[in-house]
Amino acid sequence: MDPFSIIAGLVTGIVLGLFGSGGSIIALPALMYLLHVEPKSAIAMSLGVVAVTATVSGLDNWRRGLVDVRVALVFGLFGVVGTFAGARLGLMTPVVVQLGLFALVMYAAAWRMLKPAKVVPTAAAGGVISTGGGTAALGGCQDFFSPCMTHIALHGIGVGVLTGLVGVGGGFLIVPALVLLSGIPMKTAVGTSLAIVAAKSYAGFIGYMGGVPIDWAVMGGFTAVTVAGSFLGAHFSKRISQEALKKSFAWFLVAVATYILFKSVIGA
Repeated sequence: MDPFSIIAGLVTGIVLGLFGSGGSIIALPALMYLLHVEPKSAIAMSLGVVAVTATVSGLDNWRRGLVDVRVALVFGLFGVVGTFAGARLGLMTPVVVQLGLFALVMYAAAWRMLKPAKVVPTAAAGGVISTGGGTAALGGCQDFFSPCMTHIALHGIGVGVLTGLVGVGGGFLIVPALVLLSGIPMKTAVGTSLAIVAAKSYAGFIGYMGGVPIDWAVMGGFTAVTVAGSFLGAHFSKRISQEALKKSFAWFLVAVATYILFKSVIGA
């Protein structure tokens, strides 16, 4: 692996460790443009990389009590079904369509990160929740059969299909959804998102296996670097201004999405 690929792997892991999302958004372009992996193989391999990295980070968050297992099970179960279906659909979808959708997802993620957060008081606890553009109420999901669990399950299917089709873990959609639908705190939402992203990414990777070639050596090396980066991200998450970091990362996404559109979609 060349130095740029190592840096890309580290950044992939750091972003996952910091936000519980965004890993595939860096891993896919890195595999395609730095390691010269074919697009469909890169989509599959990025899912494999993020699956392993999110598992390691998710376990660390679980040990610290920052994973809502109940919510993760519901979202993850339905997300796995959607992701596997999306992956099978991705095998039949033209690459230009997949990359175009991927660029649009990157723009959406950037918009979400740049959108000012609305911090609202909660009546029950007198505290506040920052939702990144929405409002939330605590204690929405009391059991597996509560209405919000139905919404979480449906959201899991939708995000899962997107994950399998374009190769993104969907954490940038999962985190705000968990805060809005289940009312869990932001740090717990990030930890729970990692568990969900891991499960969905494994399902997507399995969905592509047998349909596209996998370079196991490249994927293994990139994964090892990314896992190391995830520990750095978790460490720095306590020290870095999340707001400044989100804005910087958002503009980075805009730049990479524009590059993908012009190089692999418009110029295709």
